[in-house]
Amino acid sequence: MLARTVRSGLTEAFHDGTACVADAEGAVLQAWGDTTRPIFYRSAIKPFQATIALELGAELEPEEIAVASASHGGHPIHLAYVTQILAKANLDDEALRCPRDWPMSRAARDRVVRAGDQPRRLFHNCSGKHAASLLAARAAGLPLDSYESPEHPIQQRVVDLIREVSGAEPTPVGVDGCGFPTLRGTTESLAIAFARFSTDDRFARVRDAISRFPSLSGDALRPDGAFGAWWSAALKIGAMGLVGAGNRGVGVAVKSWEGSLDVAMVGLMEVANRRNMLSEAGTSDLGHVARPPVLGGGVAVGAMVPDLR
Repeated sequence: MLARTVRSGLTEAFHDGTACVADAEGAVLQAWGDTTRPIFYRSAIKPFQATIALELGAELEPEEIAVASASHGGHPIHLAYVTQILAKANLDDEALRCPRDWPMSRAARDRVVRAGDQPRRLFHNCSGKHAASLLAARAAGLPLDSYESPEHPIQQRVVDLIREVSGAEPTPVGVDGCGFPTLRGTTESLAIAFARFSTDDRFARVRDAISRFPSLSGDALRPDGAFGAWWSAALKIGAMGLVGAGNRGVGVAVKSWEGSLDVAMVGLMEVANRRNMLSEAGTSDLGHVARPPVLGGGVAVGAMVPDLR
């Protein structure tokens, strides 16, 4: 279990999940729950996908790398960098193969609705990853119209990389919400992958970008963005309540079985605190992430509290 929701002193809900801490040698340092149960990595592996884009020749500035690694909120700054990446490939957002969507952030969605806009591929939270893949395909002379296909060389290189860094077989692949292949593994293998990501020079450019710009690789209005501002290291969420983080050769992966990001972040905060991986100032500032308030009548009457076991 990762957490409980408490209202007015009574536990209303129990939140099951799993968490794993591993090192870059592949050793499990701590584990809670079933860390070998199969999962899809979803967007948690975007930093590795961005690495492949760079290795294929995509010329990206640090801010663009962060957005290429992002599940972004669709704020104007995110859209500007995605558009900038596409322009480098002489493309516009109609070349993206992700679905038309509203921005993930409610604030950003409200903004585009007020402006009279409609769902666009650009607004999709994965548009940065798609744009970087298009730029990589352009640079490497690879097909542009099938870059998201599991058979495309870009996707095959991602599979090979994840197999290498995670120590687990990532196939057969599924289909992610954005249309990309989504690879499979376990919480344990994701923790190992992030431990290696946090130290291997191969990932230095992506690691530095997402560490420096957590509001670009995430969203400052979400718990992962708030945590990333204090973490100052590798961090990436995935859909359905998954988060991976790496710092100085230690990787952490947390999965909420109910698919809740809030639950996963409560678990990550608890692991980070138990292992003294956050500063006292960071722990104090992130109280709303560690214990999200439960409201009654518009005021806090309880909280989701960690219960890692």
